[in-house]
Amino acid sequence: MLNRITLMGRLVKDPKLQHTQDSEPIAYVNFSLAVSRDYKDKNGNRITDFFDIIAWRKKAEFVAKYFRKGQLVYLEGRLQRDIWYDKDNNKRVSYKIVTENIHFTDNKKTQETKQNDESTDDLQSSNHFDDLPF
Repeated sequence: MLNRITLMGRLVKDPKLQHTQDSEPIAYVNFSLAVSRDYKDKNGNRITDFFDIIAWRKKAEFVAKYFRKGQLVYLEGRLQRDIWYDKDNNKRVSYKIVTENIHFTDNKKTQETKQNDESTDDLQSSNHFDDLPF
């Protein structure tokens, strides 16, 4: 049998490292990945799907330390179904992708350019470039 998921998308927000409340806590991180579809709808807008992701142990520590909101990542994992009962005893089901491998796809220069673009957008909006000699 095969349960394999491969995604490339952008982190929706900064991942935050957490630990289970067991006698021997285990590191984990929950995050969401925004993945744009390859086509546009009838209005010309690109559809984006949001996937809930979880990473455990060393992978969780790695993700929390090095990955940030907006960063493009490639991940491989498996789909996991969780079943629980809410306070009214209604059966609930959710799906999450459990990370097995995760990789950077933006290079450092791309990340720096994005950060610089964000800071120069502020400058451009206030017209500070009008006085530059070039």
